[in-house]
Amino acid sequence: MEIITKITGYKLTRGILCAMERPPLPAVEEICQNARRIAVLERVMNPTNVGAIFRSAAAIGIDGILLTRGCSDPLYRRAARVSMGTVFQIPWTYFDEGKDGGWPEPGMKTLRRMGFRTAAMALREDSVSIEDSRLKREERLALILGTEGDGLADGTIADCDYVVRIPMAPGVDSLNVAAASAVAFWEISRPPNE
Repeated sequence: MEIITKITGYKLTRGILCAMERPPLPAVEEICQNARRIAVLERVMNPTNVGAIFRSAAAIGIDGILLTRGCSDPLYRRAARVSMGTVFQIPWTYFDEGKDGGWPEPGMKTLRRMGFRTAAMALREDSVSIEDSRLKREERLALILGTEGDGLADGTIADCDYVVRIPMAPGVDSLNVAAASAVAFWEISRPPNE
């Protein structure tokens, strides 16, 4: 019991304990190779939001998730639990500062080289609605979601092909990043004629 207390920080275990070996993460190009719709998470730090985004992405058919440094680890206990295990189902990786050059500029270049158009989720005057049919007609689309509170960095927004918003009822300015991801994933995955 003393060893378990040292490992977990609790006198009683709160569920199953396991130890796993992490396989090496795939390259960004490997995640994107056959993908049509991917999500990019920029500094999404809350593990509950990361887990919920993974769950929505898996449920709606997003092909992969790319994370920037500063995001919560999808294999963190809370993220994995909220995701209902989909962190083990949907392909994902981090932009590697050494290999891929990191984010945003080198990562954006990689996405463009692979044929992706980019859509920043941001509350801006020049944004288009998530219902815009151009988004649905894009052969390959990367939807970029930002951290809680601050949202996406200005440089990221400026580098994107689209700036996208979800229309809100009067008096409400935005959704939580996890809720916004579910709405946006659903909308960009529908055929253009719906």
